[in-house]
Amino acid sequence: MSIKEIQDEIVDEFSMFDDWMQRYEYIIDLGKALPLIAEEYKTEDNIITGCQSKVWVHAEKIGDKIVFTADSDAILTKGIIAVLIRSFSNQKPSDILDANTDFIDAIGLKEHLSPTRANGLVSMIKKIKMYALAFNAKN
Repeated sequence: MSIKEIQDEIVDEFSMFDDWMQRYEYIIDLGKALPLIAEEYKTEDNIITGCQSKVWVHAEKIGDKIVFTADSDAILTKGIIAVLIRSFSNQKPSDILDANTDFIDAIGLKEHLSPTRANGLVSMIKKIKMYALAFNAKN
């Protein structure tokens, strides 16, 4: 499934909810379902700077695709990174670099986050794109 198809699916899922409390609960549920990052990857190198809470993202290239794992010490933030990982994991580095993140605006996420969480969201996207850039450069 392409990044765009996954993002469209996420937008559809969020559109099923009537209000933001339901969407927050859904984001939290997504975070609870996120496979845990191995403890060995909870390092300073994998921590996202600019986040209100601690968020770790690890990436490894398997075949021609990048597989991301992540964790956070905050339940809402863990849900946010789960949405991003769902969108970008198991994709080619070049596809990640070419992908836009308009789906974030389409679900209204950024406008319903505190300014520090919104900054953290941008930092998470940057980290994912930086991993893709690094793996793409190795090709």
